Amino acid sequence: MRPVPVLANVQMERTAALPEKLADNAFRTITLDGLQRRNAVLDAVFYDVNTITAEETPRLAFWLAREGAIILVPPTGRGALEVFLTVNDYLEKAAPVGALAIAGVGSSALGAAAFARNVADALGESVTAVVSGYGLADILTEALGGFFFFGALNSIRHAFEPLDSFTKLFSKSEELESGYLWTRTSKDTETVIALLEDQRFAPRLLVGHSKGNLVLSEALYAIESEHPHLAEAIATRTRIVTISAKVGMPMLFKDVIDVMGAWDWFGALNSRPDIRTDIVVPHAWHSTNPDFPLGMGISVPQTIAQAIAMEGRMPAGRATHLSAILDAPQRTIAALRNVAKAQRPLSTAPSLPKTPPVRTTEKH
Repeated sequence: MRPVPVLANVQMERTAALPEKLADNAFRTITLDGLQRRNAVLDAVFYDVNTITAEETPRLAFWLAREGAIILVPPTGRGALEVFLTVNDYLEKAAPVGALAIAGVGSSALGAAAFARNVADALGESVTAVVSGYGLADILTEALGGFFFFGALNSIRHAFEPLDSFTKLFSKSEELESGYLWTRTSKDTETVIALLEDQRFAPRLLVGHSKGNLVLSEALYAIESEHPHLAEAIATRTRIVTISAKVGMPMLFKDVIDVMGAWDWFGALNSRPDIRTDIVVPHAWHSTNPDFPLGMGISVPQTIAQAIAMEGRMPAGRATHLSAILDAPQRTIAALRNVAKAQRPLSTAPSLPKTPPVRTTEKH
């Protein structure tokens, strides 16, 4: 594996930004910085971080685990990636893209960007990535086993989300969400919902890896619950590709390709057993890093190309009889979101994060 130079650059940039992060929110920085650095290392194991150039790493380092951040990633050699901290900023500036990509595992911007670049290289066009992020809610969920069983325990994460919201009271660059604090969905899911609900954002491919598939599932269930006609339109124009975890999607979304590595026990633990695997990658594990030892990494560009080649034939129907039970966490989150929105005062508008300070990095 050869991700050391990229990872070293990210960690050095993050260290240089530490004083600014402490000034922005000392409590969250002290609590999370070490774990977020660990997750960047995990992303170097699970994702093809060598696709990220030295010039791009400073853009990712400061907001390494900013949950809900959006990254516009062009194919290799076609320009540098861009980071947006709000949906509005992204939609105002970004051009059409071929896919939405959501990574999991370490949940850092480094992994999200690397995964999206692999997808972009497969499509030959830019891809939008949403950063899953890592906060206090994730620490408590992980302590209960959520890192290994995110499919079963991720709903617990949402019970701890108010802790993350509360700590943003001490932040200069983020504001506390108003209205439905105690039943809010996570920022990554909300970002995906906001993107897909906007007519300016219409990718033809939705791609997730590991826990990112669950974020996508939660967002689609919420849209189906609140805007059935919009969900139907999205289902008609898109194909979903899940990699390394077979997660249930709303029944409207029938064009779903599920990809698993032949030796991926980790992904199997977090998959619905009744969903058929459409593409089995021989001798592969949970990683998408092509330099993973013994050649056990899934090649995302090859996998996406194979999934696209299946276009024109609808995959066999996904099992449905257990959906009501096994997708209960996603359905519950969608229902709670509906209740919270109904109880929210009409005069209350969602607050957007404040514009963060821009840190310039000198080249040496």
